[in-house]
Amino acid sequence: MTSYPLDPEANGVILYERGNYTVDAADGYIRLIKEVHRKIKVFNAKKFQLDYVEIPYYRENNVQENIKNLKALTHNGQSQVYVSDQAIFDTNESQYWSSKKFTFPNVQDGSILEYSYRIETPWMHHLGGWNFMNALPTLYSELHTEIPGNYTYNRTLYGDRKLDVDHAEILVDCFHLPGFKVPGDCESATYVMKNVPAFVEEKYMLAKSNYIPAIKFELRNIVNLDESKVSFSKSWDDVDRKFKYDRDLGRQLKYSSFFKEQLPSSIISISDDLERAKAVYYFIQEKMAWNNQNRILSDIRIKDAFEKGNGNSSEINLALINALEAAGIDAKIMLIATRDQAMPTKQYPVLTDFNYAVVFCTIADNKYILDATDKHTPFGILPQRDLNIEGRVMDFKNGSYWEPIVPMAKNMHYVNLQLAPDEKGVFSGKVNEVSTGYIAVPKRKENNNRNKEEIIKRKQSSNEALNITNLQIENEKDLEQPYKEIYEIAIHEQPVGDRLFVYPFLMETYFSENPFLKETRNYPIDFGFPVINNYLVSIDGKDKYEVTKVPENKFLKLPNNDGELSVVYDVVENKINIRLSVKLNTTRFPTEAYPALRQFFETLLKIQSEEPIELRKI
Repeated sequence: MTSYPLDPEANGVILYERGNYTVDAADGYIRLIKEVHRKIKVFNAKKFQLDYVEIPYYRENNVQENIKNLKALTHNGQSQVYVSDQAIFDTNESQYWSSKKFTFPNVQDGSILEYSYRIETPWMHHLGGWNFMNALPTLYSELHTEIPGNYTYNRTLYGDRKLDVDHAEILVDCFHLPGFKVPGDCESATYVMKNVPAFVEEKYMLAKSNYIPAIKFELRNIVNLDESKVSFSKSWDDVDRKFKYDRDLGRQLKYSSFFKEQLPSSIISISDDLERAKAVYYFIQEKMAWNNQNRILSDIRIKDAFEKGNGNSSEINLALINALEAAGIDAKIMLIATRDQAMPTKQYPVLTDFNYAVVFCTIADNKYILDATDKHTPFGILPQRDLNIEGRVMDFKNGSYWEPIVPMAKNMHYVNLQLAPDEKGVFSGKVNEVSTGYIAVPKRKENNNRNKEEIIKRKQSSNEALNITNLQIENEKDLEQPYKEIYEIAIHEQPVGDRLFVYPFLMETYFSENPFLKETRNYPIDFGFPVINNYLVSIDGKDKYEVTKVPENKFLKLPNNDGELSVVYDVVENKINIRLSVKLNTTRFPTEAYPALRQFFETLLKIQSEEPIELRKI
């Protein structure tokens, strides 16, 4: 094989991968055993990226899963080069997860990379699952399970691809336990997908784990050898009771009296509920710095974190809940999965689906979701990483419930540019830029720690013909107000004879490139939040230039009123006024909407970068 016919551009192909999951006795204990074997063919070694392998494993309370019999080698014809034990290393990835990592040696065009390993885990609920799709196309992917009948799992097939093999049968007397004469029966199941295309990430999408075809398991119950039954599949009522008294969650909501002493009297005395809640939010945001760690059910000590002035995400947001309660505002924990995680299943509670906690409160019948970890997000605006469809509000009095995560509707980037020629015929003028909502957050984050010279240099880098001076910024720190940039520009475009071609959208626009270049789209589109862009440009030729040619006015509307695009050129004598308006009213689009969106952005980018105004020197 020198290429894969179904994907000729692929740099390699997974020839074969198999997972074999069983329950067996290991070192005198019952263990869940997961064995994996994979073979990969390399076509283009220079561009090949899967020569680096990570094998995650779980650890908790000084107990960890054991990875055994790890073997990896590179085949080059009759030559075989093994990965040495010294070349395999471990890293801690997060609170509960570590990884074994290695790189294949001597990778060439035509190499076959092969590795296998065995994971032994004491946690029966860690059966996990199997992904059938990879970064390379896959010829054959199989998961085989042999599970004793006293272990019952829920199983769910994710993605829109069907299994090529879905077979299950009962194996009699398959499970033998030392010391017990009577063997147990097992369910033997085989799941196979063939000729699975490569997963290719697309712009503006949620986490790939939402879309990759996979089968996942959730432990429902175990019948022990003494015939007692242990249930693992909980209802939300069970979860609510557990969380209410958990020392790292519910019991961390008992510090309102402490925070009442910490809050300034000027905040407590604010009569308006919303203004008082905002003051509490900014107080916590200012006092506590995020250490970039996320926690849900461990290492949460909000009083200690507040006194230190820094903490993990839950320590900061649970401190905010306590402080809001101290100020007379009812607030609750809301569990979410961030955008880089799969959306939580709603079939039954899976606590590992959640990796983050935010704050939910209702004030004057208006709902607010808050996250005080980011120094640049105003009250009511979440960091973009939190915008992942839905979360679970933990109401310990009335029962938890799902709540949609609705982003703020008005997120605007507005530019007003006025240009006119000086005595030498050089066009110069003034620019006003205004950003609000989610669009203002990255502006502040990027610019607040830079001097004006650095900001000007970055702005000029998008257009070499520009010279920017006299930059003024308003509301750098006042998150409640629009972020404003005011500056002067001069354009050093070279005329062609007596003609001058001016591209009116000189400044960096919000959508500066077309994210949808391919003919087709595999996955839904998610922009995160609605967007409004308005650009007003005035070019006054005065007595030096006359307008000789302008592009056509355009108007384009997306189906279902999901968005619209318009540009209008209005010429009066030697002056032209241009208005470009872009609106995306919806944040999420199905794949069926892709052709219309692609045309929408093609038209927008053509207006912004390919349609100049033609002026003639008088």
